[in-house]
Amino acid sequence: MVISIYANLTTPLPGARQCKYTGQSVRVVPIRILTVGKKRSPGVQLIVDEYIRKLKHCCTVDDVQVRSNPRNASDARAQVDDEDTAMMNVIRSDDWVVMLDENGQDIGSEQMAELVGDAGNTGASRLSFCIGGPYGHGRQLRERANISIKLSTLVLNHQIALLVLMEQLYRSWTILKGQKYHH
Repeated sequence: MVISIYANLTTPLPGARQCKYTGQSVRVVPIRILTVGKKRSPGVQLIVDEYIRKLKHCCTVDDVQVRSNPRNASDARAQVDDEDTAMMNVIRSDDWVVMLDENGQDIGSEQMAELVGDAGNTGASRLSFCIGGPYGHGRQLRERANISIKLSTLVLNHQIALLVLMEQLYRSWTILKGQKYHH
């Protein structure tokens, strides 16, 4: 599916960066968000559901929770390995994989919008964002990821990272469409 995006932009603020796709057509790919963790708080789930509802006008979003420490390992390394295997089992070979990591590339909202826009040009059938558990991501995912980004210079709890990601995905689409939400 291709969405034609027509900008109704005002003059950008001095020093403001504009997304290279604003006002252009981009190929839309479905988004899948993979989060390692235990049951979410009802408040977090409510906000996630609200952003999925807002995003459905732009793309499909699949929210997948991967169980934290699936084999109840007492060793942190074993826990990460088990979560890594579980995460890799739901990633397809043709996914464009974005790993959210505290050591990832620091990007702004316009760059996130470009990442979403670029995903359609990769040949990928889906854009998968991966949020790790308390000990981070395992080796398999680190090797498989097409890009590693961070949402903040702060270390974020996986539920907070999910909320920040959801808002940034919505913001990305408003940037791509040239809507006023970002300004």
